[in-house]
Amino acid sequence: MAIPLFTTSLLFFFFFSSVTVAKTHRFVQSIPPSSLGLHQPQKLSHLHFFFHDVVGGRNQTAVRVAAAPTTDKSSTLFGAVVMMDDPLTELPDADSTVVGRAQGIYASASTTELGFLMAMNFAFTQGKYNGSSLAVLGRNTVESAVREMPVVGGSGLFRFARGYAQAKTHSMSMWEAVVEYDVYVLHY
Repeated sequence: MAIPLFTTSLLFFFFFSSVTVAKTHRFVQSIPPSSLGLHQPQKLSHLHFFFHDVVGGRNQTAVRVAAAPTTDKSSTLFGAVVMMDDPLTELPDADSTVVGRAQGIYASASTTELGFLMAMNFAFTQGKYNGSSLAVLGRNTVESAVREMPVVGGSGLFRFARGYAQAKTHSMSMWEAVVEYDVYVLHY
């Protein structure tokens, strides 16, 4: 059976036009790690600080921005979404040196326990890590003694970071939770 000339021409056109496009437009390109300064060995850093989440009062740093119609009837506040810009301090005292901010959101994601989905950046403002940040994304079961959340990336001196953060509630009052963080990260 012979293939009509028009069909052959059309197939020829699509084949060569796709080959041409593939050569002129590269979406992914392999590069050597050294071009990004990744030739040196990775470092392991341990950061220790206190997170101050203030949900009411004069110096509020966390605000509810969304809720489901049933959120206020839920014992776990399921469906609440909170935006935060919480100070990170060297010591548990709110008046101690601020070393950065925890900026992001947390949302009540459990119907059976107080469990938050945390999506936040630790943006550092002091010392060697000033201007660098770490990205944390994970589950925070607030009533557990120690919670572990993954560090999924970073910027500045924490570029290509990976690791984990451990959170322990230091104190809690009507308006403020103070949480102790130990963060362990591999980075270049």
